[in-house]
Amino acid sequence: MASSGAEEVDLYETLGISRDATKSEVKKAYHKAALQHHPDKVSEDKREESELKFKAVSQAYEILFDEEKREMYDAHGMAAFDPSRAGGMGGGPDLDDILAQMFGMGGGMNFGEGGMPGGPKRPRKGRDEEQKYSVTLEELYKGKTVKFASTKNIICSHCKGTGGKEKAKPSTCDRCKGNGVTVGLRQVGPGLVTQERMICDPCSGTGKIFKEKDRCKKCKGKRTTSEKKALELYIPRGAQEGERITLEGEADQVPDQIPGDIVFTLAEEDHDVFQRAGDDLSAELDITLSEALTGFSRVVLTHLDGRGIHLDHPQGRVMRPGQILKIEGEGMPLKRSDSKGDLYLVVKVEFPENGWTEDPAAFASLQKVLPPPEPKIEATEVDECEYDSDADIEDFGANSGDPRGGGQWEDEDEGDGQPQCAQQ
Repeated sequence: MASSGAEEVDLYETLGISRDATKSEVKKAYHKAALQHHPDKVSEDKREESELKFKAVSQAYEILFDEEKREMYDAHGMAAFDPSRAGGMGGGPDLDDILAQMFGMGGGMNFGEGGMPGGPKRPRKGRDEEQKYSVTLEELYKGKTVKFASTKNIICSHCKGTGGKEKAKPSTCDRCKGNGVTVGLRQVGPGLVTQERMICDPCSGTGKIFKEKDRCKKCKGKRTTSEKKALELYIPRGAQEGERITLEGEADQVPDQIPGDIVFTLAEEDHDVFQRAGDDLSAELDITLSEALTGFSRVVLTHLDGRGIHLDHPQGRVMRPGQILKIEGEGMPLKRSDSKGDLYLVVKVEFPENGWTEDPAAFASLQKVLPPPEPKIEATEVDECEYDSDADIEDFGANSGDPRGGGQWEDEDEGDGQPQCAQQ
């Protein structure tokens, strides 16, 4: 930037803001002016003038948004940035940097550090590849390493990503005029369309293109080739549904970009025995009526790692349907820890089938052992009634319109003949 004339530039006037404008107002004014003077929004004959204005508002933003640079400008004007003077900073923002910062695309464009135009250049990161990976509860309990082959694009080793033969010179892409991006229309609603910037397909966003005879023989001018690579996906013990596991830099390679990542999102499959909530597990504990009344000592289920879970239930302690048993430390393992969650067992008592015995003496023995029935109810008049033992509680008050009808009831334990009223 030459010193003559540069000192007369009023950056506040360029952005249309006052000298006491906040950083938020500076940023808002910059985006408004940058969109107004964007080179792609004008005709070809006015593009050069638009580019100059575009660079001017971007330069104003670069200085006024940075507190140190703004102080220097307020004290010394543009002379503070004149490279011909001692201490002058010099240099202006690069148009490619501005386009990359605003739109994230374009040939050879780079972000400045922190996303600010004019900062130190660094390659942009390529797009990540998102995939779902189905995993069983056993695999989440024990952990798993998955080996697989990934086919991806890599920089062509023959032309080093240029797309052309050695010493061949590319020409400017006719479609994007060297910008690396094109503007297309996308429908966003009935009768509504919007302009959308897209990477130019013929030149792959470089703004340059080789004639067919000058293209690299290996990649045919595409700058990348296909390669199969062996990868490993490590699923740690205790990983959970929705957890993301990242393989850094393993996505497709694109010239002038840092490769993106392959990101796997874990999808936990349903299990036949266990249900999971966080680090805890639950399962049904099936016992017989005899075991519920007289106790038992046996392996009640097989855990996710193949171990048998043994329980001792002493005689004299009745186990009831729906009772919850908690076994500490038998849930899911906690990541990066030796601890585990808890296992909750929901008791389900299996009653015998009708006609389970034809020995009258067995009934008499049971009646002697089991608690006696409630005292008889005395009534002046008694009706002998028949009953249906397979009735459905949903028929209770059906079609009556009464909110207390069958829809408000739930049979929690199917087949046990103990319908329960749903909690309101």
